[in-house]
Amino acid sequence: MAVQQETARPTTGVPPWWRRKPAVAGIVVAVLGAELVLGWSSLAGALAQLSAPRWNWVAAALAAELASMGTYARMQRALLRGAGTKVSMRRHVATAYAAHSLSATLPGGPVFSTTFNFQQLRRFGVSPAVASWCIALSGVLSAGALVVIGAVGGLLARNTGSWHSLVGYAVGAVVVAFGVRQLAEHPHLLDRPVRALLGGVNRVRRRPPGHGHDRLVGFVGQLRDVRVNPASFALAVVLALLNWLFDALCLWLCCVAVGAGSVSPVSLVIAYCAGMAAASVPIVPGGLGVVDAALVLGLVAGGLTSSLAVAAVVLYRLISFGFIIGLGWLVWLAIRYKYRT
Repeated sequence: MAVQQETARPTTGVPPWWRRKPAVAGIVVAVLGAELVLGWSSLAGALAQLSAPRWNWVAAALAAELASMGTYARMQRALLRGAGTKVSMRRHVATAYAAHSLSATLPGGPVFSTTFNFQQLRRFGVSPAVASWCIALSGVLSAGALVVIGAVGGLLARNTGSWHSLVGYAVGAVVVAFGVRQLAEHPHLLDRPVRALLGGVNRVRRRPPGHGHDRLVGFVGQLRDVRVNPASFALAVVLALLNWLFDALCLWLCCVAVGAGSVSPVSLVIAYCAGMAAASVPIVPGGLGVVDAALVLGLVAGGLTSSLAVAAVVLYRLISFGFIIGLGWLVWLAIRYKYRT
């Protein structure tokens, strides 16, 4: 009887979903309607600019975005060469496009992207340890390159930081590079930390202290296959910088295409870095709305009118998000079909 009374008790907590959805939808419609009314003049001006862009500059922006994706694939290829793995450029580019689309559009996209990238590298004949090392180092180089570009932009604008911060970033990059090289050439240095970490994990899992040690040490030992050639690593660093710079060039070319070429390079770089920093927070797929707002605000702060800034950002996102992501999904479907048959 007690159980029956418990289940028959009326609920007074959160209302059911069919009562909450109309209220939430009404709030969203109200917010979007208010934004549309307040920003109608800027939106109308942006649509007027987008109705007749300079198509030669649009083509140049598209070429810059394609070059950006190509440099990322070449960066990963340069890192794999350090492990003696040679893969065709076509396969690297296809992996980069498909992984980027997974990361940008799916909820929890970076997890799916990393898994897909790892699977592709294994299909290329790369060992698990070297594949993990390559993916991790690619991410570190990419993030570090964006930080350096932002630091240089802030230094030139005399708004943030100083040459001390720029030197600090450079020293940090050198230390990380040296540490990665030492661990790759002398993986036995990881033996004692690995034993200590594994022992702690096994105590929590109530397993024997040495459980899984041989497998983990063998995984670390595979890093001996990695030969971090200084020239290859330097090339990867340059390609990581070019990856962001070509993408920023695409944004500038979009500004020129809609008649907003008067924006200064420094202001554009700062706006671009702000937008990419906003993209690192995975609130919505592709940072839709978040990245766009950061880019528009940055360009307006750089001297553009709101209508020109909106037009440039919309065109940039059509290329960098719409076209590139769509192409990446087509590549992903082709890869999936290839390995299913």
